[in-house]
Amino acid sequence: MARIAVIGAGMGAMTAAARLAVAGHRVVVYERTDTYGGAVRRFERDGFRFDTGPGLLPLPAVYRDLFVKTGKEPLEACVELTQVDPSSRHVFADGTEVSLPNASRAGVVSALDEALGSGTGQRWGDFLVRAREAWDRTRRPLLEEPLWPNWSVLADREPYPSVPHKRLLRTRRAGTLAEVGAWELRDPRLAALLESHALAYGLDPRVVPASAAVLPYMEHAFGIWYVRGGMRELARAVYERCLARRVEFVFGAEVTGILEKDGRAAGVELADGKVAEADHVVADVDPVRLRGLTGHPLDGDGDVRAGTAAPRPGRFTVLLALRGAREAGAAHRTVVHAPDRDAELDRLASAGTGPVRPTVTVLRPDDPALRPDGAHESVVVSAVAPADADRMPDAAAERFADLLVAAAEAAVPGLAERLVWREVRTPGRSADETGAGSGAVPAPALAAGGGRYLHPGNTTRLPGLYRVGGWSHPGGGLPHAGMSGALVAGLIVEGPGFRGSQ
Repeated sequence: MARIAVIGAGMGAMTAAARLAVAGHRVVVYERTDTYGGAVRRFERDGFRFDTGPGLLPLPAVYRDLFVKTGKEPLEACVELTQVDPSSRHVFADGTEVSLPNASRAGVVSALDEALGSGTGQRWGDFLVRAREAWDRTRRPLLEEPLWPNWSVLADREPYPSVPHKRLLRTRRAGTLAEVGAWELRDPRLAALLESHALAYGLDPRVVPASAAVLPYMEHAFGIWYVRGGMRELARAVYERCLARRVEFVFGAEVTGILEKDGRAAGVELADGKVAEADHVVADVDPVRLRGLTGHPLDGDGDVRAGTAAPRPGRFTVLLALRGAREAGAAHRTVVHAPDRDAELDRLASAGTGPVRPTVTVLRPDDPALRPDGAHESVVVSAVAPADADRMPDAAAERFADLLVAAAEAAVPGLAERLVWREVRTPGRSADETGAGSGAVPAPALAAGGGRYLHPGNTTRLPGLYRVGGWSHPGGGLPHAGMSGALVAGLIVEGPGFRGSQ
């Protein structure tokens, strides 16, 4: 039985902790805040409840597998999972709207043809077939296996099978997501639909590789799910599974250093001066902070780098408490696309100036647990904000929130008259809670793009120190965090020869 110290109680850390405890190890989790879940948090006021992190769950199979592997009680016995249908409603810049059925290619094709014109659905359907090929080519190395030592193969090879396109007397193939939209989808509304999946993680579709096509494919193939009571209930269930497997949690315990002995990680040092020895250390923290805990590089020449200190786009959220019942048939998720796509992308890249109305996501779960009574409704409005938004003055934050709420009126009838109060949460607020620099949202790992969209491997240059969670392989998002926990547990239990689940 090995002693394992886990830094942070995020979803990746807890999935690793539960799996390691089942394997017979003594696991202690040190969390600097007073609660578990990382970014999966909840805000409560006056009987209203809101998810302040992820609001929906793709690929629930990751957490089903966790619960099967760590005990007799399945996930559905611990939380109530429901499919979100339609999976999303989209309001485009020209005013057209479409609601997309959950996990139904034929239904999506039909809905697009009816809303956007004949042929649009078929183009989207053909795109999904190509996206599936990219998924099949990258699923194992990007999600189910530790990062290959020869990861450069993933960096250089574009897995998305782009369609040849004649441009300026030359035949070209799409190399970026924006080119896929322009050359293969050939409709600005379909392009906006495609690009919104990259924007959700602060990725600029003009530079992100075409392999990002796997992001909409994942939603299409595996559906979108919601946990009744809010996504915080999923974090609670994972936390309670850890406790049932005798994982120990120490809250209010900030780790200030990683101990080393004989050239390997040997425990952690806490802010109060206490030392906790361990045989392995698992860190679910921002890569910049992790480097600061060791005092020396964790990656060798030729490795995927562990990020930089440069600010990154973060999540800006407005929580709305509304009077009046949610109308029948309202979509759970509505995406209101930006009126000026280029201005939005320029501002996201910090190249533009002044406030710009971004693409806005509006979540309206039909969940009695999130409202004080049937005569009220809780709504979460969010958008990706530029990298400098974590330093936004209060007045500027309120102006940006006004832009988001104005956009949300396309999703919530009579919003302005129904508003009881609102809570504005900047990326800086998220940074305080999660420790992630700039309150940034880590993106899932993507192939191609010269390796810029890969994440550092789960092992490090310091033996005995492992990385887990959204800032390590295979990247951000609830499913990916769970996958990283499975990979780290496998590497510790089976050793460096571990090659992932079969």
